[in-house]
Amino acid sequence: MAKDIYHDTVRTALEKDGWTITQDPLRLTIGGRGVYVDLGAEKLIVAEREGRKIAVEIKSFIGASPVKDLEAALGQYILYEDILARNKPDRTLYLAVHEEVYLDFFTKEIVQLVLENKRMKIIVFDPIKEVVTQ
Repeated sequence: MAKDIYHDTVRTALEKDGWTITQDPLRLTIGGRGVYVDLGAEKLIVAEREGRKIAVEIKSFIGASPVKDLEAALGQYILYEDILARNKPDRTLYLAVHEEVYLDFFTKEIVQLVLENKRMKIIVFDPIKEVVTQ
C-alpha cells in the first residue's frame, strides 16, 4: 500500500493535536476483501471521560484535475464510511487535506455542495507547521 505524500505530516499533526495513533494503516475488511484507511486514531475527551475514535484518509489532490481527485476521494470515502458503519461504528471517518488545497479548491461550489450535504468530514492541516488547522 502506497502512503500519501502527506501521511507522516498528518500523523505528526494529529499527535500534536492530542490524538494517539492506534493503527497505521487501519485495515477494514468486508466479504473477504480488505481496504486500508491511512490512519486510525483515538483521543480521550477528559471532560466526558469518553474515548473518541477517528479514521483518517489523507489525500494530496496533486493530480492533473482536482475534480477527478475529488471524485476518487469521495468514492473511497463512501466505501470506507460504509464499512466503518458496519464493522467499527464507534469510529468517525475524516478526509485530511492540505490547507492550500482546502483554501484553493474546497471553497469552490462543486466541493461545497458535497460538504453542505454532509457527505464528508474534513481535517485541514498545515504541512509546514505539521498542525491541524480545522
